[in-house]
Amino acid sequence: MTKTEDRVGRVYDLVRRMAENFEFKPESQINEVALAKSFGTSRTPVREALNRLVAEGFLTFQARRGFFCRPLSPSQILSLYEARIAVETEAVRLAIRKSSDSQLAALLETLRGVLREYDQCKDPRRLLELDEQFHVDIAKGSKNHELVRILENLNARIRFVRLIDLKNTYLNGQAETTNSQIPSHLMIMQNIADRDEGISVDTIRKHIERRREETTEAVAKAFAEIYFVDDDA
Repeated sequence: MTKTEDRVGRVYDLVRRMAENFEFKPESQINEVALAKSFGTSRTPVREALNRLVAEGFLTFQARRGFFCRPLSPSQILSLYEARIAVETEAVRLAIRKSSDSQLAALLETLRGVLREYDQCKDPRRLLELDEQFHVDIAKGSKNHELVRILENLNARIRFVRLIDLKNTYLNGQAETTNSQIPSHLMIMQNIADRDEGISVDTIRKHIERRREETTEAVAKAFAEIYFVDDDA
């Protein structure tokens, strides 16, 4: 890797983290000059990173105006959940069709390991990581790298809203609601183990839809986090 590639990669990682966490306000314009100055670099690696993040859906670009943070709205998050349902239902179908008995057994053991930690976890951030890992591991069972890549991108673009929702759940003393996902996860695993394609697809769809139905409230919590934290700074 050249020094230029390394510099672009470093800037990309920093800007992606900022975009993912809405350190840029929703739909606000990105100041390339200020970013370059804060990173101690020229505008070139910043511009390359911003273009890449537009392609990945974290930012938008308007001709003659520049780069903007992506919007945050119930309809936007709903679209991401709908895409997740499409990707994950196909992934579970392919995992069942493509896996040998030994491969399926290995996948199920991987999922059990994730759920053992999930069941004991009290940290919202780690809980979210484990939930994403559970679903990504199923997608990996499909042996389709594109489905995995798309799912990881969708997860990253929903992550901020999901994390704020989880944190609020814990603050309100409703942690048991979060861990009630365990039976649903176990049902998904059992249906995969039984190679019941139709029921597996239906179960994982319903599992994701339960979160999708809470989108409007979750987005409102995310907005409160973005702007109230800023006001308190």
